[in-house]
Amino acid sequence: MRAQMMDMPLLVSSIIVHADRSHGDAEIVSRTVEGPIHRYTYAEAHKRSKRLAQALARLGVKQGERVGTLAWNGFRHFELYYGVAGMGAVIHTVNPRLFPEQLVFIVNDAEDRYVFFDLTFLPLAEKLAPECKGVKGWVAMTDRAHMPQANLPNLVCYEELIAREDGDYEWPQFDEWTAAGLCYTSGTTGNPKGVLYANRSTVLHAYASSLPDVMNCSARTVVLPVVPMFHVNAWGIPYFAPLNGAKLVFPGAGLDGKSLYELFEAEKVTHSAGVPTV
Repeated sequence: MRAQMMDMPLLVSSIIVHADRSHGDAEIVSRTVEGPIHRYTYAEAHKRSKRLAQALARLGVKQGERVGTLAWNGFRHFELYYGVAGMGAVIHTVNPRLFPEQLVFIVNDAEDRYVFFDLTFLPLAEKLAPECKGVKGWVAMTDRAHMPQANLPNLVCYEELIAREDGDYEWPQFDEWTAAGLCYTSGTTGNPKGVLYANRSTVLHAYASSLPDVMNCSARTVVLPVVPMFHVNAWGIPYFAPLNGAKLVFPGAGLDGKSLYELFEAEKVTHSAGVPTV
């Protein structure tokens, strides 16, 4: 006999929907590549994620296709986590610290349709683009005022891309075993290997990570992930923080001791995550 209680798929989009509904005024704070501190709420992040999903659909991205990122921990990267997976595509967080030849292999092997990049990684994107013929376009994660002069095919401005959409979008329902994220290994023999995360596994990991003896996350938590969003999904913090309504503080490219200390103090951070050297 099949039960009918909570008969709904475990989808990444359900996390941001919950964050909007139950913790809509909780803050997301980001130190940006452009310089200023950016602040907004889960409710605003949800709306922009839906606009991003609309924009991706307009660009022709289909369910199951991969969308690459070369980005630090920040609010636009957070929106990509939900906009891409929420529409049924796969967010492929590319580790910019790998060798260029490995990055070319990874982008081509994943068959990334578009690659979104922070301005820091413009030189890297320009180096990769000639050898990544399958990429239809490159999206600079910035506004028009900071758009660079770049030697990139089909260069798009992130803020202009989502500004064309109205956010009147319903997250699609699909099989919870559908892939949501893609990460490639590093430090292994031979070429890096891709690992696919399902919507289901991502949601379950978010619940498990929230437990008292794991990350002990709640709506009273203020969490700053030092571990990068391009490395094993920042240990799941971009998923379990909104699940609990925790305030999120993104450090951007400022990972030195002074920059992190300033954010810890200014934003009253209670939890962080990083490797022992940090």
